[in-house]
Amino acid sequence: MKNVLKYLLITFLFLNTSYALAEQKIVILDLKLLLNNSKAGSGAQNFLKKSYAKNVKKFTGVEKNLKKEEVDLLKKKTILSKEEYKKKSDELRKKVIAYQSERRAAFDNISSQRSKSRDILIKKINPILNTYMKENNITLVIDKKNVLGGIPDINITTFIMKRLDKELPSLNLK
Repeated sequence: MKNVLKYLLITFLFLNTSYALAEQKIVILDLKLLLNNSKAGSGAQNFLKKSYAKNVKKFTGVEKNLKKEEVDLLKKKTILSKEEYKKKSDELRKKVIAYQSERRAAFDNISSQRSKSRDILIKKINPILNTYMKENNITLVIDKKNVLGGIPDINITTFIMKRLDKELPSLNLK
């Protein structure tokens, strides 16, 4: 009889515990969609894409000029004296090094702007998300990329995006 009583008590406690855990409210947020499709996020992406394209075009032209100078120098190799050829090749090498460092700096600047804009967006999303969680008694928010399945009713991305668009219409990158 004691064993049966213990068994019933343990079963009762186990059922109560699992019922209490079932009361937690879990929702899904598509952070990638939020960062890419919000007004501020898409504006920042467009700015960064234009900046990248502008830099690619600029550096492609510089690269073509450097290649042309190299070809011209190689054609004149037999005509020029060794000292003059060495001097011109050193000048060309310096131009190439300057080009490479300028290109690296420009693309590093774009990547740092991308990470800064992402950080700004995430910092702006956090208070909006925390407020929404408190208002709706939500226990846990999971990023959609980590979810295998779920009903569409628990996805809060559109609601958070609307609030984000109201609070942060653009990032004003320069």
